[in-house]
Amino acid sequence: MTLTISPPATPETPLTEPRRPLRRTGFSVRRTLAYLLLGLLSVAVLVPFAWMVSSSLKLDADVFSVPVRWIPAEFHWQNFTSIWSRIPLLTYLRNSVFLSLTITALQVLTGSFAAYGFAKVRFPGRDALFLAYIATIAVPWQAYMVPQYVIMQKAGLVNTHLSLILLQAFSAFGVFLMRQYYLTIPDELSEAARLDGLSEYGIWARIILPLSKPALASLALLTFVNTWNDYMGPFIYLTDNNLWTIQLGLRSFVGLYDAEYAMIMTGSVLSVLPILVIFLLGQKYFVQGIATSGMK
Repeated sequence: MTLTISPPATPETPLTEPRRPLRRTGFSVRRTLAYLLLGLLSVAVLVPFAWMVSSSLKLDADVFSVPVRWIPAEFHWQNFTSIWSRIPLLTYLRNSVFLSLTITALQVLTGSFAAYGFAKVRFPGRDALFLAYIATIAVPWQAYMVPQYVIMQKAGLVNTHLSLILLQAFSAFGVFLMRQYYLTIPDELSEAARLDGLSEYGIWARIILPLSKPALASLALLTFVNTWNDYMGPFIYLTDNNLWTIQLGLRSFVGLYDAEYAMIMTGSVLSVLPILVIFLLGQKYFVQGIATSGMK
């Protein structure tokens, strides 16, 4: 009787390749397409700014030339020097900076303080009052524009910066933004502070605000940009040329039958620079305020 010893069984070699490389390839393709789409959208957004910078270095006759000449045949750098003597640009910029900084500081203060009450303080009718206050966002400004002007006129505040400051010192959107951020901060922190004897003002200033820097930066940036670019408010309430903002000052180049478009573009470039600098300095906190929560 012959015994045969068979070799040990070996696992069969798979006939097909694993699917993981295919999945990685598909993910890479989707990511590449997404980056390509975002790049195209970024270019589309930057085209008007490129045209604005290019037009600021041209003559009025060359601004609307067909086809568009993106690189001027001759750079007129004197536009950026002559504009300071054509209009009181420094005064306009100073007024815009004053209004933007003042209104931004007040909105951040009032918005964060009111949001703390709606998010961390319990009182009867809190949610109903919050919904009623937020509902004012849906009311267009044109609906109460005339009553506001009448109130300011009766108070003798027309043609003063104080009228714009008082009207824009409070923002329902700012309260909503800060409240939603405060809700992500654990209530146990506030309760522990109350047990230690800290007042509500102390909890807001020493605990809640330090944890809300991203949201505060987001609100400050949005408020500053909106105030800086505001045209209708100063146009309605400010009549003295010495009180005008940069947005009103650019109207000086618009005549009855013609407009100096090159100078308008030059002033627009100068007015965009402060916004660009502020956004570059605060973009880190701005992104965190939009994309993260208050958990530390």
